[in-house]
Amino acid sequence: MPDKVDLKRTLDAYAAKRGEVRLLDVPPTRYLMVDGHGDPNASPAFAQAIEALYPVAYKAKFASKKELGRDYVVMPLEGLWTADDPASFTTRRDKSAWDWTLMVMTPDWVDDALVESAIAAAGAKDAPARLDDVRLETLAEGRCVQTLHVGSFDDEGPVLARIHDEFIPANGLRMTGRHHEIYLSDFRKVAPERLRTILRQPVEPA
Repeated sequence: MPDKVDLKRTLDAYAAKRGEVRLLDVPPTRYLMVDGHGDPNASPAFAQAIEALYPVAYKAKFASKKELGRDYVVMPLEGLWTADDPASFTTRRDKSAWDWTLMVMTPDWVDDALVESAIAAAGAKDAPARLDDVRLETLAEGRCVQTLHVGSFDDEGPVLARIHDEFIPANGLRMTGRHHEIYLSDFRKVAPERLRTILRQPVEPA
């Protein structure tokens, strides 16, 4: 039996500590993705995106193990977030204004053909509503700032303000790209005060 690889334990991009903001370089990474807009708590499309991503992610994992002899732990849900006004994330928290892309990281040895087969297998019976929206794409973020937030998503504002308004300008940087969250906890099962979320912001020299 092949050893099962847990990439979130081996990749530096998934390392973060509470209270520590750090700079890192994130290599180009492949993800299964689905796009959407609006309040994640109120939009059916948000739940439907998750329901489409994970069947494909698991079909790809099983195919990798069977066909390639390479087994791995399916990675946690991640999200890219944007809004016309950055204050929608910090002081105003206007979730209705958010655009989002939900993602599951896919190992680089899982190629396009295997993912296409995984999508077809996920749709063979009781296909998820948004299965046709699932795509495989490479995200190149480069230099980033990140930290670990522990607690409710609604309590992220002060942490993001510290990153956006203090750390980034103090280091001669400016924001570029989309706000990125990595959900180390399953928010459907874990109490809000115990949620562990990596907060990441791509940056470039100011």
